[in-house]
Amino acid sequence: MDSYGFLLDVALILISTKLFGLITKRIEMPQVVGALLAGIILGPGMLGILHETEFMNQIAEIGVIVLMFSAGLETDMEELKKTGGSSFVIAVIGVLVPLAFGYVLTSFYNTSPNAFLENMFIGIILTATSVSITVETLKEMGKLNTASGNAILGAALIDDILGIIGLTVITGMADTSVNLMAVLLKIVLFFVFSGVVGFFARKLVKYWFDRHDNTLRRFSVLSFAFCLIFAYVAEHFFGVADITGAFIAGLIISNTSKCTYVASRIETLSYMLISPVFFASIGLKVVLPELSTQILIFSILLCVAALLSKIIGCGLGARCCGFTNVQSVRIGVGMISRGEVALIVASKGIALGLMQEQFFGPVIIMVVFTTVITPVLLKFVFKERANDPDIAAVHSELLEHYEEVEAYEAASQAMLDQHIRMKENEATQES
Repeated sequence: MDSYGFLLDVALILISTKLFGLITKRIEMPQVVGALLAGIILGPGMLGILHETEFMNQIAEIGVIVLMFSAGLETDMEELKKTGGSSFVIAVIGVLVPLAFGYVLTSFYNTSPNAFLENMFIGIILTATSVSITVETLKEMGKLNTASGNAILGAALIDDILGIIGLTVITGMADTSVNLMAVLLKIVLFFVFSGVVGFFARKLVKYWFDRHDNTLRRFSVLSFAFCLIFAYVAEHFFGVADITGAFIAGLIISNTSKCTYVASRIETLSYMLISPVFFASIGLKVVLPELSTQILIFSILLCVAALLSKIIGCGLGARCCGFTNVQSVRIGVGMISRGEVALIVASKGIALGLMQEQFFGPVIIMVVFTTVITPVLLKFVFKERANDPDIAAVHSELLEHYEEVEAYEAASQAMLDQHIRMKENEATQES
């Protein structure tokens, strides 16, 4: 009977993550916070109802890959070229400053033999940005389609790519049998390989998608298979993180004619099983009662560093690009949330031995803190004022992309509702 215990574990995870997610949503907080809390409360750190298993860890690993594949699908490379200049500057400075903050802070608490890589990895975690929380908040406020809103979107997309590159470098250096030059060479070869394969694969995918006027399930099935293959190739042949391969696979398919359909089907796969298990598994790794006074202080300082580093870094980058002081602060605040992106990076660090267990609790606390505080600060800094530079709306293809995905999902739900009503009418007539 014990061999079937995983069924009960998965059921408890799905119910608890949804329940806590609805509670956090009701108080206008992201549902990912609820999923994390579900794992922490039911895990060994508190109630001890759920524990890590090999099955759960494998599902969580697929969850990481799916999340990064989705991030790649939602990335608009053409829009990145247009926003280039200012978004690139904001993203670069917004990555370097948190990286420095994280490394310096952790250096005071970690002096182990492998301290350099471990401390740099904490810095890599702080570079992450989860723009989805900011997008939802600004849309609710009617401020997404503004100069500051567009700058946040563009910078966040570049931030993701820079973070992936940084993660790839650090994870490659973790193998002590390989020197730095070899690691860098493998990374370069991987991106060359990705560029060549991506060029031809993208043409093939576009040709295949454009041949059919209607959407077919095989599009999403084979796209996901392509993602898994690319993730495997990245890890197995180049020693590059599998999530890097998944992200690039998403980039290759992004902006094709059926990309929105594929993204919506992948989203279904994600929220039905994989994402709840992933976020709950993160919470299961946290044992809060073991946080010492020293680590608790580190947690507070890490939260402060996470908050200030993005405001200073991205705000400084925005100011250098000609944005006003008010807009610069808004852009910096919009980049604070770490969300699921930081959790993905942290879970990878644990798996590769790049982060000590004692630092995982502080990272979780930092993620929850930045996720919760970002909507609050956004509502404060975006309050309208006289001569507000963000009053006038501007055109944004990035915003249209977000709205297109939402519209597709709404249309799909409407068609499903109509189909159900037709079936009910047929049943009524037959009776």
